[in-house]
Amino acid sequence: MVVSPLILAVETSSRVGSIALAVGQKLLADTTFAGPTRHSADLFPSICSLLEHFGKKPGDIEQVYISAGPGSFTGLRIAVTLAKMMHFAGGAKIVAVNSLDVTAANVLPLTQSPITTHQSPTTSHEHRVSSIERIAAVLDAKRNQFFIAVYEHRVRQKDVSDFRCAPASSIEHRASSHESQTMSCGIREKIIPDSVMSAEEFTTGFASPDHPIWLLGDGLLYNKAKFNIPGIEFFDEKFWSPRASNVHLLGCQLALAGQFANPLTLTPNYLLRPDIKLKPR
Repeated sequence: MVVSPLILAVETSSRVGSIALAVGQKLLADTTFAGPTRHSADLFPSICSLLEHFGKKPGDIEQVYISAGPGSFTGLRIAVTLAKMMHFAGGAKIVAVNSLDVTAANVLPLTQSPITTHQSPTTSHEHRVSSIERIAAVLDAKRNQFFIAVYEHRVRQKDVSDFRCAPASSIEHRASSHESQTMSCGIREKIIPDSVMSAEEFTTGFASPDHPIWLLGDGLLYNKAKFNIPGIEFFDEKFWSPRASNVHLLGCQLALAGQFANPLTLTPNYLLRPDIKLKPR
């Protein structure tokens, strides 16, 4: 009998931090920090509280999944330091997950759910994610720049074996309806990798009234107006912040593929060098 590992998932790449606890693919609970940018203050108390709730100790954690960037320089360092500490102290294996993928995953489970966007105080439109061709995750890189990745909805034939992270009952249902053991699946493929660009560069390259691109991410919090032109749509703000539950979701897929990070060489995925200013003596 295979015993599923106890997993800690950590999201500190953006303004709103969170952690999640899971046993294998089963998410036990997740919790959001008390307020924005409280990563250093709330991380350890939140971990201790969650472990205590389930009668576990830090030494019981066998795998730790982190959102490794791009994103907040301080937040990424906190996550990487925690992961290394847990490895060297207790032997926990580390999975490093892309932060923009974590953000984009906020809308992936909503294929059959209506998404409401408000273009003005008096008008609203409902769309299904399955009908949205392109989405982009946007994080603030400071200095009028943004970390951006673009994803496209595509339908392709996938083998049932690709659904290793899905519940067994779900796989059995899908397999029984297709004798060929393949199925047509809507998936999000990353068509533009993690990039650093200005709002103007992005809108010039991607805004299309005929095929609008939908945006989400904490980078829009104070900068939405810079992207608000014809051809750009916005998911509701409740979908903007990356979540530890998505770190677990994506980390599960990497762990099943054996893609664990080397704790000796693991570093945050900054994309940009930190903006360090020296104080005059």
